[in-house]
Amino acid sequence: MALRPSILTAGRRLNTAAVAAAVRRGDLAGAEEAFASTRVKTTATYNCLLAGYARAPGAGRFADARHLFDRIPHPDAVSYNTLLSCHFASGDVDGARRLFSEMPIRDVTSWNTMVSGLSKNGALEEAKAVFQGMPVRNAVSWNAMVAGLACSGDMAAAEEWFRHAPVKENAVLWTAMVSGYMDEGNVQKAMEFFEAMPVRNLVSWNAMVSGYVKNSRASDALRVFKAMVDNATVQPNASTVSSVLLGCSNLSAVEFGRQIHQWCMKLPLSRSATVGTSLVSMYCKCGNLDDACKLFDEMHRRDVVAWNAMISGYAQHGYGGKAIKLFGKMKDEGVRPDWITFVAVLTACIHTGLCDFGMQCFETMEEVYGIEPRVDHYSCMVDLLCRAGLLERAVNMIRSMPFEPHRSAYGTLLTACRVYKNLEFAEFAAGKLIEQDPQNAGAYVQLANIYAIANRWGDVSRVRRWMKDNAVVKTPGYSWIEIKGVRHEFRSNDRLHPQLDLIHDKLDRLEELMKAMGYIPDLDFALHDVEESLKAQMLMRHSEKLAIAFGLISSPPGMSLRIFKNLRVCGDCHNAAKLISRIEAREIILRDTTRFHHFRGGSCSCGDYW
Repeated sequence: MALRPSILTAGRRLNTAAVAAAVRRGDLAGAEEAFASTRVKTTATYNCLLAGYARAPGAGRFADARHLFDRIPHPDAVSYNTLLSCHFASGDVDGARRLFSEMPIRDVTSWNTMVSGLSKNGALEEAKAVFQGMPVRNAVSWNAMVAGLACSGDMAAAEEWFRHAPVKENAVLWTAMVSGYMDEGNVQKAMEFFEAMPVRNLVSWNAMVSGYVKNSRASDALRVFKAMVDNATVQPNASTVSSVLLGCSNLSAVEFGRQIHQWCMKLPLSRSATVGTSLVSMYCKCGNLDDACKLFDEMHRRDVVAWNAMISGYAQHGYGGKAIKLFGKMKDEGVRPDWITFVAVLTACIHTGLCDFGMQCFETMEEVYGIEPRVDHYSCMVDLLCRAGLLERAVNMIRSMPFEPHRSAYGTLLTACRVYKNLEFAEFAAGKLIEQDPQNAGAYVQLANIYAIANRWGDVSRVRRWMKDNAVVKTPGYSWIEIKGVRHEFRSNDRLHPQLDLIHDKLDRLEELMKAMGYIPDLDFALHDVEESLKAQMLMRHSEKLAIAFGLISSPPGMSLRIFKNLRVCGDCHNAAKLISRIEAREIILRDTTRFHHFRGGSCSCGDYW
């Protein structure tokens, strides 16, 4: 029996729909399979798979796209426009120019694709010329120009083009301005555009949330996220959640992050690998390693980013052995490491003293995995050598880097010079840091501290005058703890906290018990030219100790404490925290700028290798 034409047409549509559906969900292999099983292919069928190649990450599928295009019996405007997008996606701007000039048919989308592609690839003047030559323009044309100028950082020009756009009822146009000003660091202007938007979409809200986080205003990001959730017209997506969880990490706001986790569990978002990875990272950075491990183990799909987050979490918490074991499991499961994986593994080696294994990883990452070492890997190696006391090898590695060393390499060397009391390399490292960034207060302070330890008070005064002459402002050190949802901040010798008398009483009692256990104040961390008795008293009023004491008097016995510090933990406070954890039979988790320290029963997870 012959099939009626309508049935054939319906069959073709179903097959084309299967290809399109696979492309929409990002399943390119599924789209190729559906395409191959389609017996009668229309131009629309080819176009659907071509769109899948255009959206594929990276430039690896351009050859497939070109080969597919050449097989289309009757390519239409959509076919040409999609291939044009493929050229730009693969970075082949010259190829896009040639194709555009040879296209037998052009519509407004063709012109818009050229304007957008040229703008994104930095050819703004050419994009303007194409824009001026367009026979017909629409809102997308203006969006492309404004977005291109905003991405280039020329916000004055972007705003001028924005003012000339004939249609302003367009969320994309406004969002380009919000994103551009956030990228520039002009948060006030971004806020003004966001508040004035006649209509907002999901991308608009995401631009504000991620922009606030990027500009170190995480509390504002959390506020906008709350308003977004309350707004019935938009539903946060994986990108929103990822940004706001990064904000929670920056604020150490684990309870807010936990609320987001619970909220996600009620939505399809809970199945997103991006959301799962962001939650793992948030729990790690907020000191809740057990929650991170549990969540990681429950994840249905774990890509390399998820593995990296967990390996990095173990490393930052001082569990280098577990990080390296997980690295081995990752390889066993067929997940190929990337350059970030090796940064995490090298960090694990740094915090655990596994110098030989770290050297082996560094030497084989290119040979085995074809990953060329970046400045981050070299910085890790400098750190690894410095912590092992191999300062001369660290200096040689800095000098032999194939690119300009990152400031962190010099900072690591300077810190190690304090531990190993090496003035020669300290002056070298501080000089390089100050040369790169004359306003870097850390370099001056570290050098002054090294001079102070050596009792070279004249040099200390010279460095402080140097800071004054260069108008350098030292970042004040402070620690904080969250009790019942309220954040309490302390500075050394704090005079503002309302419960200071009770805190001092607790510290005085702890000091007596610690001394009975053999505690001797490490006066190298009291960097003032004063009497030793006063130095010891000042040490007991460091911000870390104040935060610990407050946590002890403000929480039930046996409850773990989580303390955070904006600078590196003081060595004397590290020793004291070990003893306090034993006296109080509590776990004290202390995060500084470098890592987490888990104090339990008189010892630390770092094994005193920090």
